[in-house]
Amino acid sequence: MSFPERRPRRLRRTPELRALIRETELSPRHLIAPLFVKEGIDEPQPIASMPGQSQHSLESLRKEARDIASRGVTAFVLFGVPARKDAEGSEAWNPDGIAQLGLRALREELGDDHVLIADLCLDEYTDHGHCGVLGDDGSVDNDRTVGLYRRIALTQAEAGADLVAPSGMMDGQVAAIRSALDEGGHTDRVGILAYAAKFASAFYGPFRDAAECAPRFGDRAGYQMDPANSDEAIREIRADIDEGADIVMVKPALPYLDVIRRSKQETGGFPLAAYNVSGEYAMVKAAVERGWLEERRTTLEILTAIRRAGADLILTYHAKDAADWLA
Repeated sequence: MSFPERRPRRLRRTPELRALIRETELSPRHLIAPLFVKEGIDEPQPIASMPGQSQHSLESLRKEARDIASRGVTAFVLFGVPARKDAEGSEAWNPDGIAQLGLRALREELGDDHVLIADLCLDEYTDHGHCGVLGDDGSVDNDRTVGLYRRIALTQAEAGADLVAPSGMMDGQVAAIRSALDEGGHTDRVGILAYAAKFASAFYGPFRDAAECAPRFGDRAGYQMDPANSDEAIREIRADIDEGADIVMVKPALPYLDVIRRSKQETGGFPLAAYNVSGEYAMVKAAVERGWLEERRTTLEILTAIRRAGADLILTYHAKDAADWLA
């Protein structure tokens, strides 16, 4: 018995047929919108290296979040840019610091039906730009830093965060933060989105403009991951899961699609986020500005690829536009 020749093109002929057999879903609910709030400004300040993004005042933060939420995005991650920085980054745990004021403003604006994520790190708050406090030799003191992360987590939880997102890649940070949250009565209310595999990447430059947190000396390669290592990334991800992370994240996304795929496969489908970082965003914007790429198709192809690799959630500066295109 012979069988007819199979012609896959029959199911590619119309948009409806293609949608019928589409394997990977991308919708606004998969997107997390990063926002910046800066102390001491009255109007939003555009970020030159990230077209379409701004450092917000508290008032413009409310408006921007409401606009993005109206397009179907339900989750936001907030980065604070304080007016005062010091060696310890003490504004990070100030109850009246700019990030905490921003969290409260977002909660008041959006209510409880949106997810607020607080970036938990010190680089935006230290005068040296590193993700922790420094020892006498100029290196980051892991254990002292983790102790401060505990303080930050409690302050962010009390300001209204649903999730805290430790991004400093300190050893033991997730266990210490989980312990602090539990001791503070936040066991069932506040989770941890861990930057579990954060690579020492060249793609962070525009973010450092936005958050005003470029290191004043050295780099972060001593505590962020070597881009060459995949097995180590999986070990870091497993360690954060064992320490109590509720979601783990790979950062950046596009150069590490293999790590995203391995993480999803090797952790039994544990909730996974990927950060489509500032440099990835800026490259698209620059190419679009020059007429080299078409923005809508390029952006949705990139985000679909990240989802296809295994990410359940994508932090992306494209969230506002992509949600519109996906409507």
